Amino acid sequence: MGTLGRAIYTVGFWIRETGQAMDRLGSRLQGNYLFQEQLSRHRTLMNLFDKFPDVEKDAFVAPSASLIGDVHVGSKSSIWYGCVLRGDVNSISIGTGTNIQDNSLVHVAKSNLSGKVLPIIIGNNVTVGHSAVLHGCTVEDETFVGMGATLLDGVVLEKQAMVAAGALVRQNTRIPSGEVWGGNPAKFLRKLTEEEIAFISQSAMNYSNLAEAHAAENAKSLDGVEFEKVLRKKFARRDEEYDSMLGVVRQTPPELAVPDNIKASKAS
Repeated sequence: MGTLGRAIYTVGFWIRETGQAMDRLGSRLQGNYLFQEQLSRHRTLMNLFDKFPDVEKDAFVAPSASLIGDVHVGSKSSIWYGCVLRGDVNSISIGTGTNIQDNSLVHVAKSNLSGKVLPIIIGNNVTVGHSAVLHGCTVEDETFVGMGATLLDGVVLEKQAMVAAGALVRQNTRIPSGEVWGGNPAKFLRKLTEEEIAFISQSAMNYSNLAEAHAAENAKSLDGVEFEKVLRKKFARRDEEYDSMLGVVRQTPPELAVPDNIKASKAS
Protein backbone atom coordinates (compact mmCIF):
# COMPACT_ATOMS: atom_id res chain seq x y z
CA MET A 1 0.00 0.00 0.00
CA GLY A 2 1.55 3.30 -1.14
CA THR A 3 1.42 6.73 0.49
CA LEU A 4 -1.82 7.68 -1.27
CA GLY A 5 -3.39 4.36 -0.41
CA ARG A 6 -2.50 4.74 3.27
CA ALA A 7 -3.93 8.26 3.31
CA ILE A 8 -7.22 7.12 1.75
CA TYR A 9 -7.36 4.18 4.15
CA THR A 10 -6.80 6.49 7.15
CA VAL A 11 -9.53 8.93 6.03
CA GLY A 12 -11.94 6.04 5.51
CA PHE A 13 -11.05 4.61 8.91
CA TRP A 14 -11.81 7.87 10.73
CA ILE A 15 -15.09 8.35 8.84
CA ARG A 16 -16.19 4.88 9.92
CA GLU A 17 -15.01 5.49 13.50
CA THR A 18 -17.02 8.70 13.57
CA GLY A 19 -20.09 6.85 12.34
CA GLN A 20 -19.67 4.16 15.00
CA ALA A 21 -19.25 6.82 17.70
CA MET A 22 -22.48 8.53 16.58
CA ASP A 23 -24.22 5.15 16.59
CA ARG A 24 -23.14 4.50 20.18
CA LEU A 25 -24.33 7.97 21.20
CA GLY A 26 -27.69 7.39 19.52
CA SER A 27 -28.01 4.03 21.32
CA ARG A 28 -27.44 5.71 24.68
CA LEU A 29 -30.06 8.34 23.89
CA GLN A 30 -32.57 5.61 23.01
CA GLY A 31 -32.01 4.11 26.45
CA ASN A 32 -34.41 1.35 27.37
CA TYR A 33 -36.12 1.56 23.99
CA LEU A 34 -33.03 0.29 22.16
CA PHE A 35 -34.34 -3.29 22.30
CA GLN A 36 -37.04 -2.30 19.79
CA GLU A 37 -34.40 -1.95 17.03
CA GLN A 38 -35.68 -4.07 14.13
CA LEU A 39 -32.82 -4.00 11.64
CA SER A 40 -29.74 -6.17 11.94
CA ARG A 41 -26.71 -4.37 13.36
CA HIS A 42 -24.44 -7.27 12.49
CA ARG A 43 -21.35 -6.54 10.37
CA THR A 44 -21.70 -8.92 7.44
CA LEU A 45 -18.63 -7.93 5.38
CA MET A 46 -15.38 -7.25 7.20
CA ASN A 47 -12.02 -6.19 5.83
CA LEU A 48 -8.86 -7.68 7.26
CA PHE A 49 -5.48 -6.04 6.58
CA ASP A 50 -5.64 -5.10 2.89
CA LYS A 51 -8.08 -7.90 2.01
CA PHE A 52 -11.82 -7.40 1.64
CA PRO A 53 -14.81 -9.54 0.60
CA ASP A 54 -15.81 -9.29 -3.07
CA VAL A 55 -19.47 -10.16 -3.61
CA GLU A 56 -21.16 -10.02 -7.02
CA LYS A 57 -24.20 -7.73 -7.18
CA ASP A 58 -26.70 -10.50 -7.82
CA ALA A 59 -25.37 -12.77 -5.07
CA PHE A 60 -27.21 -13.04 -1.75
CA VAL A 61 -25.44 -12.79 1.60
CA ALA A 62 -27.76 -13.16 4.60
CA PRO A 63 -27.50 -10.34 7.14
CA SER A 64 -26.37 -12.69 9.92
CA ALA A 65 -23.58 -14.26 7.85
CA SER A 66 -19.93 -13.18 8.26
CA LEU A 67 -17.55 -12.80 5.32
CA ILE A 68 -14.07 -11.84 6.49
CA GLY A 69 -11.00 -10.97 4.45
CA ASP A 70 -10.13 -12.48 1.07
CA VAL A 71 -13.52 -13.94 0.06
CA HIS A 72 -15.06 -13.92 -3.42
CA VAL A 73 -18.72 -14.85 -3.96
CA GLY A 74 -19.80 -15.36 -7.57
CA SER A 75 -22.95 -14.42 -9.43
CA LYS A 76 -26.26 -15.98 -8.29
CA SER A 77 -24.56 -17.64 -5.32
CA SER A 78 -26.02 -17.45 -1.81
CA ILE A 79 -24.51 -17.43 1.66
CA TRP A 80 -27.21 -18.20 4.20
CA TYR A 81 -27.97 -17.21 7.78
CA GLY A 82 -25.29 -17.81 10.38
CA CYS A 83 -22.53 -18.83 7.96
CA VAL A 84 -18.91 -17.83 8.62
CA LEU A 85 -16.47 -17.54 5.69
CA ARG A 86 -13.09 -16.56 7.13
CA GLY A 87 -10.49 -15.74 4.48
CA ASP A 88 -7.82 -14.46 6.84
CA VAL A 89 -4.68 -16.51 6.17
CA ASN A 90 -5.63 -17.59 2.65
CA SER A 91 -8.35 -17.02 0.04
CA ILE A 92 -11.89 -18.34 -0.38
CA SER A 93 -13.32 -18.48 -3.90
CA ILE A 94 -16.96 -19.42 -4.58
CA GLY A 95 -18.25 -19.80 -8.14
CA THR A 96 -21.65 -19.02 -9.66
CA GLY A 97 -24.98 -20.48 -8.59
CA THR A 98 -23.55 -22.05 -5.44
CA ASN A 99 -25.28 -22.11 -2.05
CA ILE A 100 -23.63 -22.31 1.36
CA GLN A 101 -26.49 -23.14 3.72
CA ASP A 102 -27.22 -21.94 7.24
CA ASN A 103 -24.56 -22.16 9.99
CA SER A 104 -21.85 -23.59 7.73
CA LEU A 105 -18.19 -22.77 8.38
CA VAL A 106 -15.66 -22.21 5.59
CA HIS A 107 -12.04 -21.58 6.59
CA VAL A 108 -8.57 -21.80 5.07
CA ALA A 109 -5.01 -22.66 6.06
CA LYS A 110 -1.66 -21.26 4.99
CA SER A 111 -0.33 -24.77 4.36
CA ASN A 112 -0.42 -28.31 5.67
CA LEU A 113 2.45 -30.40 7.07
CA SER A 114 3.69 -31.15 3.56
CA GLY A 115 3.82 -27.44 2.73
CA LYS A 116 0.82 -27.50 0.35
CA VAL A 117 -1.05 -24.17 0.12
CA LEU A 118 -4.66 -24.61 1.21
CA PRO A 119 -7.15 -22.00 0.05
CA ILE A 120 -10.83 -22.85 -0.34
CA ILE A 121 -12.02 -23.29 -3.92
CA ILE A 122 -15.72 -24.01 -4.43
CA GLY A 123 -16.98 -24.32 -8.00
CA ASN A 124 -20.24 -23.57 -9.77
CA ASN A 125 -23.72 -24.91 -8.86
CA VAL A 126 -22.53 -26.50 -5.63
CA THR A 127 -24.80 -27.22 -2.68
CA VAL A 128 -23.27 -27.17 0.81
CA GLY A 129 -25.81 -28.35 3.38
CA HIS A 130 -26.61 -26.81 6.75
CA SER A 131 -23.85 -26.78 9.39
CA ALA A 132 -21.18 -28.24 7.12
CA VAL A 133 -17.49 -27.52 7.79
CA LEU A 134 -15.10 -26.96 4.88
CA HIS A 135 -11.43 -26.38 5.71
CA GLY A 136 -8.68 -25.86 3.13
CA CYS A 137 -10.35 -28.06 0.51
CA THR A 138 -11.45 -27.98 -3.13
CA VAL A 139 -15.06 -28.62 -4.12
CA GLU A 140 -15.56 -28.83 -7.87
CA ASP A 141 -18.62 -27.94 -9.99
CA GLU A 142 -22.06 -29.53 -9.43
CA THR A 143 -21.20 -31.33 -6.21
CA PHE A 144 -23.24 -31.89 -3.05
CA VAL A 145 -22.02 -31.71 0.55
CA GLY A 146 -24.59 -33.07 2.99
CA MET A 147 -25.73 -31.45 6.24
CA GLY A 148 -23.17 -31.57 9.04
CA ALA A 149 -20.43 -33.04 6.84
CA THR A 150 -16.77 -32.09 7.44
CA LEU A 151 -14.14 -31.82 4.70
CA LEU A 152 -10.62 -31.45 6.09
CA ASP A 153 -7.42 -29.98 4.63
CA GLY A 154 -6.48 -31.06 1.13
CA VAL A 155 -9.74 -32.84 0.32
CA VAL A 156 -10.80 -32.72 -3.34
CA LEU A 157 -14.44 -33.38 -4.19
CA GLU A 158 -14.56 -33.99 -7.93
CA LYS A 159 -17.34 -32.82 -10.25
CA GLN A 160 -20.78 -34.42 -9.66
CA ALA A 161 -19.70 -36.23 -6.50
CA MET A 162 -21.55 -36.30 -3.19
CA VAL A 163 -20.62 -36.40 0.50
CA ALA A 164 -23.37 -37.82 2.72
CA ALA A 165 -24.75 -35.95 5.73
CA GLY A 166 -22.58 -36.18 8.84
CA ALA A 167 -19.57 -37.62 7.02
CA LEU A 168 -15.98 -36.84 8.04
CA VAL A 169 -13.65 -36.74 5.04
CA ARG A 170 -10.04 -37.11 6.15
CA GLN A 171 -7.14 -34.96 4.98
CA ASN A 172 -5.96 -35.22 1.35
CA THR A 173 -8.80 -37.55 0.33
CA ARG A 174 -9.92 -37.35 -3.29
CA ILE A 175 -13.52 -38.33 -3.97
CA PRO A 176 -13.94 -39.30 -7.65
CA SER A 177 -16.69 -37.95 -9.88
CA GLY A 178 -20.02 -39.77 -9.70
CA GLU A 179 -19.47 -41.36 -6.27
CA VAL A 180 -21.18 -41.06 -2.87
CA TRP A 181 -18.99 -41.18 0.23
CA GLY A 182 -20.21 -41.32 3.82
CA GLY A 183 -19.34 -42.33 7.36
CA ASN A 184 -16.62 -41.44 9.87
CA PRO A 185 -14.08 -41.67 8.39
CA ALA A 186 -15.79 -41.31 5.01
CA LYS A 187 -15.57 -44.23 2.62
CA PHE A 188 -16.98 -45.09 -0.80
CA LEU A 189 -20.62 -46.12 -0.55
CA ARG A 190 -21.85 -46.44 -4.14
CA LYS A 191 -22.16 -44.74 -7.50
CA LEU A 192 -24.62 -41.89 -7.99
CA THR A 193 -27.66 -42.56 -10.12
CA GLU A 194 -28.57 -40.33 -13.05
CA GLU A 195 -31.52 -39.00 -11.05
CA GLU A 196 -29.24 -38.01 -8.16
CA ILE A 197 -26.82 -36.24 -10.47
CA ALA A 198 -29.73 -34.29 -11.95
CA PHE A 199 -30.92 -33.49 -8.42
CA ILE A 200 -27.59 -31.81 -7.59
CA SER A 201 -28.03 -29.27 -10.37
CA GLN A 202 -31.71 -28.79 -9.54
CA SER A 203 -30.91 -28.22 -5.87
CA ALA A 204 -28.50 -25.43 -6.74
CA MET A 205 -31.04 -23.82 -9.06
CA ASN A 206 -33.76 -24.02 -6.40
CA TYR A 207 -31.56 -22.22 -3.90
CA SER A 208 -30.64 -19.51 -6.39
CA ASN A 209 -34.34 -18.82 -6.93
CA LEU A 210 -35.09 -18.91 -3.21
CA ALA A 211 -32.23 -16.51 -2.52
CA GLU A 212 -33.86 -13.87 -4.72
CA ALA A 213 -36.92 -13.83 -2.46
CA HIS A 214 -34.79 -13.56 0.67
CA ALA A 215 -32.67 -10.81 -0.87
CA ALA A 216 -35.79 -8.79 -1.73
CA GLU A 217 -37.14 -9.12 1.81
CA ASN A 218 -33.82 -8.21 3.42
CA ALA A 219 -33.45 -5.18 1.16
CA LYS A 220 -36.59 -3.55 2.55
CA SER A 221 -36.13 -0.40 4.61
CA LEU A 222 -37.47 -0.05 8.13
CA ASP A 223 -40.22 2.18 6.75
CA GLY A 224 -41.15 -0.49 4.24
CA VAL A 225 -41.29 -3.16 6.94
CA GLU A 226 -43.49 -0.96 9.12
CA PHE A 227 -45.79 -0.16 6.19
CA GLU A 228 -46.32 -3.86 5.54
CA LYS A 229 -47.21 -4.36 9.19
CA VAL A 230 -49.92 -1.74 8.82
CA LEU A 231 -51.22 -3.46 5.70
CA ARG A 232 -51.35 -6.83 7.44
CA LYS A 233 -53.38 -5.37 10.30
CA LYS A 234 -55.70 -3.47 8.00
CA PHE A 235 -56.31 -6.36 5.65
CA ALA A 236 -56.09 -9.23 8.12
CA ARG A 237 -58.75 -11.16 6.20
CA ARG A 238 -56.54 -11.11 3.10
CA ASP A 239 -59.32 -10.07 0.75
CA GLU A 240 -58.97 -9.19 -2.93
CA GLU A 241 -57.78 -5.65 -2.22
CA TYR A 242 -55.04 -6.95 0.05
CA ASP A 243 -53.99 -9.53 -2.53
CA SER A 244 -53.82 -6.93 -5.28
CA MET A 245 -51.51 -4.75 -3.21
CA LEU A 246 -49.13 -7.69 -2.76
CA GLY A 247 -49.47 -8.83 -6.36
CA VAL A 248 -50.88 -12.18 -5.23
CA VAL A 249 -53.29 -14.15 -7.42
CA ARG A 250 -55.14 -16.82 -5.48
CA GLN A 251 -56.84 -19.73 -7.23
CA THR A 252 -59.57 -21.78 -5.64
CA PRO A 253 -58.84 -25.52 -5.86
CA PRO A 254 -61.39 -27.31 -8.13
CA GLU A 255 -62.64 -29.48 -5.27
CA LEU A 256 -63.56 -26.35 -3.27
CA ALA A 257 -65.19 -24.43 -6.10
CA VAL A 258 -68.94 -23.85 -5.75
CA PRO A 259 -70.91 -24.92 -8.89
CA ASP A 260 -72.80 -22.20 -10.72
CA ASN A 261 -76.22 -23.81 -10.06
CA ILE A 262 -75.54 -23.73 -6.30
CA LYS A 263 -74.52 -20.08 -6.51
CA ALA A 264 -77.75 -19.28 -8.38
CA SER A 265 -79.93 -21.07 -5.82
CA LYS A 266 -78.24 -19.23 -2.95
CA ALA A 267 -78.72 -15.90 -4.71
CA SER A 268 -82.44 -16.55 -5.16
